[in-house]
Amino acid sequence: MNSVSKKTKILLKRGRTFPRLKWLSTRLLDDVFTDEVSLFRPHFKVDYEVYLQRLWDSNPEIFEILQSSSSLESARDALYNYLDRSERQVFALDNDLHILEKSTVRECVRVFRSIIGPINEHRTEFSALDTLWKLARNRHDELKEKVSPGFIMEFINLFRGVTGKSNIYMEDSQVKKGIPEFLKMKGRKAAIARTEILDELGSSVNKYLKKYPSGFEDEVIARRVENRARILHYFNGTPEDWNNYKWHLKHIIQDSKPLKDLIELSAEQIEAIDKAVKNKIAFGITPYYLSLMDSKLSIGYDHAIRAQVIPPKEYVDKMVKHRGDRRTAFDFMGEHDTSPINLITRRYPIIAILKPFNTCSQICVYCQRNWEIERVLAPKAMASKKVLNEALNWFDEHKSVGDVLITGGDPAVMKDSQLENILEILSKKKHIYRIRIGTRTPVVLPMRITDRLTAILSKYHNPPKLEIAVVTHFEHSYEITPEAMEAVQKIRKIGISVYNQEVFTVENSRRFETAKLRRDLKSIGVDPYYTFNMKGKEETKRYMVPIARILQERKEEARLLPGLDRTDEPVFNVPKLGKNHLRAWQDHRLVMILPDGSRVYEFHPWEKNIKVIPPYNYVDVPIYDYLEELAARGENIRDYRTIWYYY
Repeated sequence: MNSVSKKTKILLKRGRTFPRLKWLSTRLLDDVFTDEVSLFRPHFKVDYEVYLQRLWDSNPEIFEILQSSSSLESARDALYNYLDRSERQVFALDNDLHILEKSTVRECVRVFRSIIGPINEHRTEFSALDTLWKLARNRHDELKEKVSPGFIMEFINLFRGVTGKSNIYMEDSQVKKGIPEFLKMKGRKAAIARTEILDELGSSVNKYLKKYPSGFEDEVIARRVENRARILHYFNGTPEDWNNYKWHLKHIIQDSKPLKDLIELSAEQIEAIDKAVKNKIAFGITPYYLSLMDSKLSIGYDHAIRAQVIPPKEYVDKMVKHRGDRRTAFDFMGEHDTSPINLITRRYPIIAILKPFNTCSQICVYCQRNWEIERVLAPKAMASKKVLNEALNWFDEHKSVGDVLITGGDPAVMKDSQLENILEILSKKKHIYRIRIGTRTPVVLPMRITDRLTAILSKYHNPPKLEIAVVTHFEHSYEITPEAMEAVQKIRKIGISVYNQEVFTVENSRRFETAKLRRDLKSIGVDPYYTFNMKGKEETKRYMVPIARILQERKEEARLLPGLDRTDEPVFNVPKLGKNHLRAWQDHRLVMILPDGSRVYEFHPWEKNIKVIPPYNYVDVPIYDYLEELAARGENIRDYRTIWYYY
């Protein structure tokens, strides 16, 4: 009898509720992302031998090479020869694979060569080839650690890929040469045939988009009106108070009691909040943002909102463990090593970060600077006049910096006079042509965008000499509300652009979930700017998504949107160095698969082809583990079947 996995039990204990697991049904969805075969069954006990047998069946020739090789090096040589033949066959005249499938073959060959390269084994201190060789020769007892299903699944797909059987394209079990019927037609007949295909594809897209309501849906608005009334009553507020950002700042939720009284929480969530508060781990939620949460756990639309501010138990445990050394333990981006003076961070030649205010109106769990934030609305968050002036004077000595990002902490939570003072000083420096304001207030406290604040921004927005820009951070369509739109439009009406930086996490990474956010952002006047791959911070590992998924999302979902809806760029922030554009395949490469199924990537710095800077090796989260999490949330794993071929 199969049993529910430990992870599923944990998720249920946390208070999540899921629809019936879709992959239990044998019915295929009628869209372009289905697959007829799925080995993946994450919620039941793993039959290890079945996985291994599927591995060898996926490419008998590789199995024969591994099994018959008397040494690791002879296996390596034979595999290199095999991969050379596989690649040469792609260019043979009699090869009837479709050219797109041939492209997959070439990519898989390139990745396979990299993985079995001795230099990559040396750098990663692991040999996937050695593991495969011992598995094929039934020398399991010689392995230092047992490999996971994730490891085996990676190689099942890689083995299939080098033979042209990736099953990415579903016209046949092995895609043959040929062209679609509509390309054989001419004129109106061809256009009509093509339109039928596009209509089907568009309908499939719209089916997904409907899964993710925004805050403009009538039902959602009505629910939040009730939430607002309940919150105002709880804090003895009035309808006029709700529109006053200072009232919200006075009533920031900083412990579990108001949450327990106003919304449903799981026992583990309450325990995590209480432990965070007890150990002085920064925690805070604005009344407005609380109003975006559904009162019951079972509704399930607000998962991304809750996850941003309600810390998981493992996050709190790690923060408590490293309470004394968190400034070094959690500084993933190496800001200590890229800060030439207090309050300044610099990784690029023409832009620098200024951090005058070290707190926010509420605390995001996966904040890049969680090691810096002591508490929500910390009384000593504002830098001293002396330290701030030294930082501002630094720009006079470094006139190559023309773009300044004011962030923190959230600079929009500062007093108007404090922010204006900084803008006034920076605006007098003639080499500075752009000032960005990095703030989440349009998302978590839209009332803060007052007429007074917009007047200040407008005063210093003086194109073409000086541009003021606002960069905010929406994570999910459920955050797109009439209040947020009003705040954004106030900024837009004074000629200032508003951009969005989304962090790609497990909470917004389902099929078309981020695509829906892009569309909703554009509808209220926000331009998608960056989609950040979730940073590899140990304390927030639960939120992380494999790099393969952000690449898949960009190609298979964002690509179906109009160009104006997909103006963002997927990036990975290389510690101490800066952004690596993930679509630029020449700037990163897969170098190893570890026993737990983790991919190891070698990231090249942005300075590549400009200046010699060492690369950075990054251990990603296993694709298998991510798919297991999606399955626990009711996702049809067949929808993600091509993820293995994004390297």
